[in-house]
Amino acid sequence: MSSVFKKLTTAIVLLLVLSAFLAACAPKPATVAPTSGEGASEVPKPSNAGGPGEAVNLTGNATAGADVYTKNCTSCHGAEGKTGIANPGSDDGTVPVLNPIDPGLKSADAKTFATNIDLFVEHGSTPAGSNPAKLMTAFGDQKTLTPQQIADVIAYVISLNK
Repeated sequence: MSSVFKKLTTAIVLLLVLSAFLAACAPKPATVAPTSGEGASEVPKPSNAGGPGEAVNLTGNATAGADVYTKNCTSCHGAEGKTGIANPGSDDGTVPVLNPIDPGLKSADAKTFATNIDLFVEHGSTPAGSNPAKLMTAFGDQKTLTPQQIADVIAYVISLNK
């Protein structure tokens, strides 16, 4: 009987040691590091699913993007992205301003900064809240804007935040 007990105890100890070893060697979960010197702690993501679009692989033109912005974005985000209009039913009550943009979206890495903006422009988003009156349009998914127009408007928004 004591021989069975010793074997069982040895097996349990070995399993515990193996578990501790595997836990120590397992990859750590990714955390979102600040992307700017402004204390960003989490990168905001749109509520609608989807990855980056073709626009992040194109070179945007901020001058052309200003025109695209004026025609498609000013009505909600204001001239030069400085005034978000009222958005009753959303948690913060307004459409987000883009100048200055949410610090969590900014990045010293241009491709990361562009991708963070692209996700919202491509796929749109429904703001948090009980019943937001305004929703971010999915310009890419709805094919309202071409990939080049999206790249241009991204370049323009980035230029507003330099």
